[in-house]
Amino acid sequence: MNTLALGPSWLDPDYLIQTFGPIGVLAIVFAESGLLIGFFLPGDSLLFTTGLLITTGKLDMPLWLMCTLIVAAAVLGDQVGYLFGRKVGPALFKRPDSKLFKQENVEKAHDFFEKHGPKSLILARFVPIVRTFTPIIAGVSRMNYRLFITYNIIGGVLWGAGVTILGALLGKIDFVHQHIEMILVGIVLISVVPIVIEVLRSRSQSKKEQARGDQSTPGDHDAPGTPNPPRGRHAKR
Repeated sequence: MNTLALGPSWLDPDYLIQTFGPIGVLAIVFAESGLLIGFFLPGDSLLFTTGLLITTGKLDMPLWLMCTLIVAAAVLGDQVGYLFGRKVGPALFKRPDSKLFKQENVEKAHDFFEKHGPKSLILARFVPIVRTFTPIIAGVSRMNYRLFITYNIIGGVLWGAGVTILGALLGKIDFVHQHIEMILVGIVLISVVPIVIEVLRSRSQSKKEQARGDQSTPGDHDAPGTPNPPRGRHAKR
């Protein structure tokens, strides 16, 4: 099966699976689920391709066993990320940028976690980059461990087993098998949509806050150092 390379050939899902086999898939799932260096690895497309190769007989591995191992790798990866976050703590937000680490990614994951709370551990599974940093942020925030492990397992099952089984089911359809390149492109684009929406939303909010700040700026008629008169229904009368 030939797939469309969306980046370096060594990041192509088919190449990775054919070269490293099931062990390689599990290692990538583990790394992308909670190791800082794993944010750039292919997750959704890799799982989808794994299921497709199993159902077409090109990967000699029972689907149920592969799904079980993938879920275990995903849950353990998040576990490592959580423990790392608890150990590093706020220092993570002061870490300087490097080729493999961008402070911007941490801030995105933090905002995502703050917005969605515990369920972010499930939602983040389906968002590239964010899924790598969210368990770490959960650790930094010292999220209740019992709550964390519950959502971690649910997210690991829905993402790890869900996307793999989806690939296996759709892989039986001739159209999907014949147009796998475009299917994988579609998966990547769909995965990126939440990030694009979040960026646009963030920019819109920043503009609104800036506009409010401009409106609250004292006029030229105000004497320096003199506070503006109180306004609104909470003002003193």
